[in-house]
Amino acid sequence: MRKINIFDTTLRDGEQSAGVNLNFTEKMEVARQLERLGVDIIEAGFPASSKGDFKAVNEIAQAIKNSSVTGLSRSNMKDIDISWDALKVAEEPRLHLFIATSPIHMQHKLKMTPDQVLATAVDAVKYAASKFSIVQFSAEDACRTELPFLVRIVKEVIDAGATVINIPDTVGYITPKEYGDIFTYLKENVPNIGKAILSAHCHDDLGMAVINSLSAIEHGADQIEGTINGIGERAGNAALEEVAVALHIRNDFYQAKTGLNLKEIKKTSSLVSKLTGMVVPANKAVVGKNAFAHESGIHQDGVLKERSTYEIISPELVGVASNDMVLGKHSGRHAFRNRLEELGYNLTQEEVNKVFVAFKELADKKKEITDDDLVSLMYEEKLGDAVKFYELKSLQVQFGTHQVPTATISMTTPSGEEIQDASTGSGSVEAIYNTLERIIGSPVRLDDYRIQSNTSGRDALAEVFVKVYFNGMTSSGRGTAQDVLEASAKAYLNAINRILLQEQYREEMQKVAK
Repeated sequence: MRKINIFDTTLRDGEQSAGVNLNFTEKMEVARQLERLGVDIIEAGFPASSKGDFKAVNEIAQAIKNSSVTGLSRSNMKDIDISWDALKVAEEPRLHLFIATSPIHMQHKLKMTPDQVLATAVDAVKYAASKFSIVQFSAEDACRTELPFLVRIVKEVIDAGATVINIPDTVGYITPKEYGDIFTYLKENVPNIGKAILSAHCHDDLGMAVINSLSAIEHGADQIEGTINGIGERAGNAALEEVAVALHIRNDFYQAKTGLNLKEIKKTSSLVSKLTGMVVPANKAVVGKNAFAHESGIHQDGVLKERSTYEIISPELVGVASNDMVLGKHSGRHAFRNRLEELGYNLTQEEVNKVFVAFKELADKKKEITDDDLVSLMYEEKLGDAVKFYELKSLQVQFGTHQVPTATISMTTPSGEEIQDASTGSGSVEAIYNTLERIIGSPVRLDDYRIQSNTSGRDALAEVFVKVYFNGMTSSGRGTAQDVLEASAKAYLNAINRILLQEQYREEMQKVAK
């Protein structure tokens, strides 16, 4: 059975999703989880695009040992040099080079002739191959590229040292049959194609990213690129969890498999959703809340008699527990840590102690604490320290049907001073945000506000996601609490703190440059 390499670009293409803004700590958390999932290649970022991306790629390359780490690079020597500086510490340094090859891109974006594009690509691959053990070449907008030219450039870059050839459907335009035909055409017309692995990278603009990826596998692709939950630019990328589970369930047809630990899929999906603020739709294949729900009486009857009647994927296959172990206020530290380890999280003793305190506080208010509650608490406490400039100390809101909502807030500022202030609004959340803006002392524009419950039940944790514009920058923020108003305040401050963290990092980089 053929082995299909999984190339995950959640941290590069996925982070280009509108409104997504991961800090370094969060990127590292995602990278470690992708390693646990068993992806073959992690595209950690675009090192030449910013100093922040360079740092993230470099440190992820140092930390990850069981997956190959790569970075994106344009076809020029400067980008390649910067990428080498970031990736040379990796266990298996590899580079992802690209240049556009379609007539529309060459004419309007690059303003280059096909011969100039070919020469640029060959020179870049030769130079990259002198540094990197593995060079992947992507023909951007390959699916709108004239096939004779695609054959020509693929042959030349393989001769120049490319060991992986990626055929991206950059704008999500192509159909499954057409996409498969491109791979067949290349295998039949590129004389040295056997020296390289063919890769597929599909976007979901027409809703065909996953089926196009599977079509590529049918026609000879040995690597699939995509993201967790299918996030990414515009309508997103191929959802890797869907590709992997499709190959597993229909191995009789595809005769191919991945090396993914499928039991880590749900955990990975939940982490990416939580950190990006991009909610997984309930009807999403493989990882949606309703993926294993049966409401129809006929379906329920069939599943009770024999699960395979209406359930082709077992929840356990992708790491969905059929019954949660419920912890409560009488649970001890040992049971608490043991449950986190069963969920696959290995925390330091200091981290366990910190999260355990938060767990006990929640247990005094909430009778039963589920696995989802534990995970939310863990990331709230574990990742929260990375972005603490302003910190909420207390919140009181007065509200009544015939009363003007008023919020009184006490919090510490970046200088360590504790300030208390109050303000009103047309609603409780607006009153809170008006008060926070008064304390911060600068205008803050709220561009997005979303709220959802973490689990079912009246005592469920609330998770709030916001996007704000502050000090000339846009940032997202998250907050979790049992009270929706407290979660709203935490999300707002988290977004502000992220911007202050970016400003601090920029100032540090400027000092280093001087």
